[in-house]
Amino acid sequence: MATKNINRRDWLKKSMLTAGGVLSVPYLGFAENWKAPLQLDSSGNAVYSPFFKEYLPDNLREFPVLAAKLNANENPYGPSPKALEAFKTAAPNGNRYAWKELFQLVDKIADYEGVNSSNIMMGPGSSDLLEKTAMVLFMNGGNVVSADPAYMSLIRVAEAVGASWKPVPLKNDWSHDLKAMEEAVDADTKLVYICNPNNPTGTITEHKELLDFCSRVSEKVPVFVDEAYLAFMGEGLKKSMVSLINEGKNVIIARTFSKIHGMAGLRVGYIVGQEETLGKLKRITRGGMGITYPSVFAAMAAMDDTEFLDKSRTLNAQCRSFVYDSLGSMGFEYVPSQTSFIIFPIEMEGKDFLNKMTDLKVGVRAFQFMDKTWCRVSMGTMEEMKLFADAASKVLT
Repeated sequence: MATKNINRRDWLKKSMLTAGGVLSVPYLGFAENWKAPLQLDSSGNAVYSPFFKEYLPDNLREFPVLAAKLNANENPYGPSPKALEAFKTAAPNGNRYAWKELFQLVDKIADYEGVNSSNIMMGPGSSDLLEKTAMVLFMNGGNVVSADPAYMSLIRVAEAVGASWKPVPLKNDWSHDLKAMEEAVDADTKLVYICNPNNPTGTITEHKELLDFCSRVSEKVPVFVDEAYLAFMGEGLKKSMVSLINEGKNVIIARTFSKIHGMAGLRVGYIVGQEETLGKLKRITRGGMGITYPSVFAAMAAMDDTEFLDKSRTLNAQCRSFVYDSLGSMGFEYVPSQTSFIIFPIEMEGKDFLNKMTDLKVGVRAFQFMDKTWCRVSMGTMEEMKLFADAASKVLT
């Protein structure tokens, strides 16, 4: 369907990106949990770059009761039965720190990834580790190169401690423009950040091309590859950048138990990197200290529950297909996704769209980039997706 184009110069004027027009408040923002202050435009929407913003509800601290919560890319089926049982069994020892047990989880992850335990750093979710990486690497300034749009957690924290962001627009096929990103690296670049599959677009960059990019560019500057959604692909882990670790490349790979494992509220994640690189982070921050004792056991059990992982992957794909069909029948062109969410362009103003969907008890997200307004809808249960399709039909058609 047709979308309204917005002139970028006019958009900048409307955004009031001046000292007098920028507001700063905490909000449940793009990183899915409470973050550093956001810059707001005159309409109260979050400004990430001159060409990328998120529409926010009018009351930033109000959390309405939703029949379909499809705004945070949460797995509606988890945690797995084995993870829940392990958590409950370990809960009585929640008065203890999980030192020895955390090492057991690290060893298990290292064996799974095919690296040494010294290549693993744990954290309460991968966003925590993205942010700690930003705090340590950019404490003396510098710049971070990433796609635009991108997942903003690392970038927002880097900016908060004094870094600048060098955004590189995605290509027309929604993949990372790796050539332009490499050209953007300069003497002040401290990190290249790549989310693959990308959030908020749900799209992936070709494996061999990205592998070559990471291998070469990591010789100049660390490359952080956020693979939070890779496991939703059938053979996704075969497209990981982890193989570069054993080649001695200075890459950092992030994974989380929040997505396909369904443990967003239990807070477990990790990064894989060179021992020297992780040592720089560990000298200033402690990642595993934020993981609870029972969550450690839940994570170990979750890794073994391949039946649950296969079920999550299958049901997620079925819901994506349903949403594709529903959007197609309404005349919308969507961006094919490799993740647990889908984006599609809408003609309605973003804040008005959010308010009307929320009135129908369906929570989604709304963004502006590529000169269009987009809805991002997470995959819930099939029942929730039917509620979404019904609400979208009422609001948008």
